[in-house]
Amino acid sequence: MVSQPDQPLTLRGPSSVVSARTASRPHASSRSKRYNRSHAGGSSYIPQNEFPVFSHSGDVEIFIRAGGRENRYLLHKHTLTRCSGFFEASTSQEWSKASVLPLPEPSSRELTRIGEEAGSNGGNQVARPGADSPGPRKRWRYELDPGSGRDDIPMLIQKEASAPGSASASSAGATQPSSLFGGGSASANTATTRKTTGHSHTHSTTSFFRSVANLSLSPTKVDQAPPLTQADADLLRDYDNLFRIFYNYPPVLDGINIADAYVQCKSLLTLADQYDALAVVGPRVDHHLLQFQSRLWTQIAKYPVSYLRLGYLSRSKVIFQEALIHVVGQWPAGERSIRHSFPDIVLDIIEDKVDELEETVSRIEGRLFRLSLTNSRGERVSPGSSYLDWLAVSFFRQWLADNTSPPPLPLPPPSSSRGHSSRSAAVVVASVPTAPNLASLGRTYRTLGSAAGAGYLGHDECKRFLKLTPELYSRDNLRRFEKRIDELKSAAREIVRPLMGSELELELERCASTGGNVSAGISSASAAASGMTSYLTCVRVMERDLPWAMDD
Repeated sequence: MVSQPDQPLTLRGPSSVVSARTASRPHASSRSKRYNRSHAGGSSYIPQNEFPVFSHSGDVEIFIRAGGRENRYLLHKHTLTRCSGFFEASTSQEWSKASVLPLPEPSSRELTRIGEEAGSNGGNQVARPGADSPGPRKRWRYELDPGSGRDDIPMLIQKEASAPGSASASSAGATQPSSLFGGGSASANTATTRKTTGHSHTHSTTSFFRSVANLSLSPTKVDQAPPLTQADADLLRDYDNLFRIFYNYPPVLDGINIADAYVQCKSLLTLADQYDALAVVGPRVDHHLLQFQSRLWTQIAKYPVSYLRLGYLSRSKVIFQEALIHVVGQWPAGERSIRHSFPDIVLDIIEDKVDELEETVSRIEGRLFRLSLTNSRGERVSPGSSYLDWLAVSFFRQWLADNTSPPPLPLPPPSSSRGHSSRSAAVVVASVPTAPNLASLGRTYRTLGSAAGAGYLGHDECKRFLKLTPELYSRDNLRRFEKRIDELKSAAREIVRPLMGSELELELERCASTGGNVSAGISSASAAASGMTSYLTCVRVMERDLPWAMDD
């Protein structure tokens, strides 16, 4: 924070052409003549009290350096401590390295007060407790430490804050850019003004026009910094977005490409987690991603595990719920990565929802295997009463068993020493069932719940089955056999209806736009074409199931 020079308001360094009468009246502040004074680079410039540098009320100075670039922030302790647990702990009395700033001179204090009033009129003034207090002020200083190794994570470290007028402040003032119209820094302009108080006004006017002429004739030499790498640009962007959110400014995130927006939001959430600020940053990320709507639901369906973590960090109920339904429906796909990258509380939620879905599937599967046909007297068909109808029931149950059971284990190579006994043992091992796969079960039940039922046990399959018994095959028997199979399909469709519901925003939005049924499109190809999934998405995620609700 650079203090104002101890001088009257008339000695303000180089300025544009002003009348002699105005110069002779130092306290004239008419609004009609205020436009005559130039503020381009001279010491008359009053630093603004606004983000990212609150020149008058800021008390926490932060330097973010990456790739030869430096971003400086002068923010407020009370804002940072409310938004970040890191700043709350590091500025506490136990860990604080704050320096006490000296009180400004009376004339400098007047200039600061004028600047603060001007900032408050513009609506950018941020109230700071004790800003007008005559007591000493503290200042904290943080610098980004990139670390010593390649795998080290850059982290803000607290350093001793230097008071204005110290060596660091002098070096900062020495590197200030000179005025566009030939003026130097504020201190240089002040010294020149003090030495040339009696200088004529004509020389100032001539110097001004000569500077303008030189500016128009010769191009200005601008020092170009080396281009930033992508990693350095991302680092500067993430820290800038973090502090913008602290002050209720919208973060600068991609609003067109959702893939780029995901990468930026993930990086920002990782940084917020590093500084214990997820509660503040998460809602901003959630609000930004939800603006993509249908494109967001499609991306979640493609990468459910990645968006599950994003929804957990941002505390987004919609994103977390959408991704959780996909993860549970495809379980155990991605189980290994989930167990290594998620906390136990999320794993418990996933396992509970998987158990609920398996219990529902098991109950419905039992009803399907008990499904049968009746004759005209209301009796269940049997080989003795109606052999053809009983064949239809057996054919349906065999298809159901083949599609709801895991494939048998491969047989081990035969052993020459044991011969027949080893082959019989291998048959026993192959008959041992393994745990069912919810993804494959989902495809089967989607097929059973299809509206037309044309995805299984069609005309050709029925015809081939009856031809296995030549004495039963005829047009009338085939027609009757297909009719009884259709009755079984209709009954099975009603049984699996509870599994056909969907809690996905992707399918609900698709059905709302097409006016179709959620259960339409059962095969993998048709599901991809219609925007539906081939696995079960009937899992319901309640408010009590959210991990942050359990933490609270």
